[in-house]
Amino acid sequence: MKVNLVLVRVVVRDGKGNAVGGLHQEDFQLLDNGKPQSIRQFAVEGSGSQKQEASTVVTKANEPAVEGASATAPIIPTHFVLYVFDDVHTDFGDLVRVRDAAMRHMDTLQPTDRAAIFTTSGRGNLDFTDDRAELHKALARLQPSVISRTTGDQCPDVSYYMADLIQNRQDADALSVATSDALACQFNNDPRYLAQATAIAQGAASRILVENEHESRLALSVLQDALRRIAAMPGQRTVIIASPGFLTTGFEDVHIGLIDQALRSQVVISTLNARGLYTVDPIGDVSKRTPPNQMIAINKTQYEVASNNAQEYVLRDLADGTGGTYYHNSNDLDAGFQRIATVPEFYYVLGFSPQNLKLDGRFHGIKVVVKNPPKLSVQARKGYYAPKHVADPSDEAKQEIEEALFSQEELHDLPVDLHTQFFKATDTDAQLAILVHIDARHLHFNRDQGRNANQLTIVSGLFDRNGRFISATEKVLDMHLRDETLANKLDRGLTLKSSFDVKPGAYVVRLVVRDAGGQISAANGAIEIP
Repeated sequence: MKVNLVLVRVVVRDGKGNAVGGLHQEDFQLLDNGKPQSIRQFAVEGSGSQKQEASTVVTKANEPAVEGASATAPIIPTHFVLYVFDDVHTDFGDLVRVRDAAMRHMDTLQPTDRAAIFTTSGRGNLDFTDDRAELHKALARLQPSVISRTTGDQCPDVSYYMADLIQNRQDADALSVATSDALACQFNNDPRYLAQATAIAQGAASRILVENEHESRLALSVLQDALRRIAAMPGQRTVIIASPGFLTTGFEDVHIGLIDQALRSQVVISTLNARGLYTVDPIGDVSKRTPPNQMIAINKTQYEVASNNAQEYVLRDLADGTGGTYYHNSNDLDAGFQRIATVPEFYYVLGFSPQNLKLDGRFHGIKVVVKNPPKLSVQARKGYYAPKHVADPSDEAKQEIEEALFSQEELHDLPVDLHTQFFKATDTDAQLAILVHIDARHLHFNRDQGRNANQLTIVSGLFDRNGRFISATEKVLDMHLRDETLANKLDRGLTLKSSFDVKPGAYVVRLVVRDAGGQISAANGAIEIP
């Protein structure tokens, strides 16, 4: 992996919104701050491009086993979906509609699907499971959570969007509207109190900004946690966010960082606007104080429309940037969940190393263009932040191994055979052995003081039937072989063994082997111990 490799997941759609396959690297042009870049990594992924995974050989132990015990291969979970419900920003009516649609959607999950539920308040989270009853219980507990936001009839009535304009952008028009509101509701429109009304409006904007920034920061931190959690699942990964959206002003680096984090963890983020189809009522919210005059009412309506558009941006951008789908402007939430839970049939992963990249942490705009076919729309991330320091190569290698371990992709740089065995000492205790055989003829050795040198890192990971990580072992094999020893290894290969103490049950095994030259292989296995 290159130190400064930037990944861009791209979905190309035709005029009917269908994902387009069959494109090649030369069909794309990628621009970084307007400058063409060389595409150094290209892959076609998605359900339409995936081949059926080859089954891993599962064998019974050669050691004595409990009479009647047998090893069978359980169903391997292949698709992990983490649902994030924004119970902080979603009102009660919208949350109920989203909850009910989600309950119906959970009943359509496949045997190879595993689902988890997170909330932006952090209340009522449920880890990955295929237990639909538990999923329904978690959904039934959903309710709006007010973290720090001021509620009730406020004077003056300043929204988060207006507060940002007033405090961060020094917008005189927004301050004038808030001041007029304060003058009317507190001083009966007496112009002698204009200065006091201005101070009250500025104070309200400052308070509203702090409160709502806290809630936006909380929502973004939950999304970071969700991405970290799903990155540890060994399979296809999708995060679904149900939210009306929220402002990320001041947190743009975190917002862009979420996209980068998702891309590197091979996570697709899809989003559903919890408001459904909605319009802004020109006479205002009947639950709030009536604006003192028509001009203030018109201005506030305009700010509300602009605020709703700004709040939607985070939902649209997270979906576009990771190859997901943004579902909005529809009250058919059943169709919405069905659509966003489905990974695009085709998507493309482009990787490029920015030319003359400065380690200054600045934002770079990205544009992806399909050169020839007409009438195609391109969905891709909008940019990235330059790093502030060069990554350490050893850290990069560790990250590469970790990403491969918590994936389900089969990698074949090195010929590796994976076998599993088990031995039951008692009815409740067993030992699971993982055997790996490596064809040494494909290893590249370097000459070091007259010997043949290479280093192998072998990581075996164990997951439960729901894909939850249990444990892992790592072995590092340093080889400094004489020529005659190497010849023997080339003929016979290398065989290594690791083991885990387990209880009876179904397990998923993940094996990763990497050599010093960066060649990497990964294999999957499954076993059920009765």
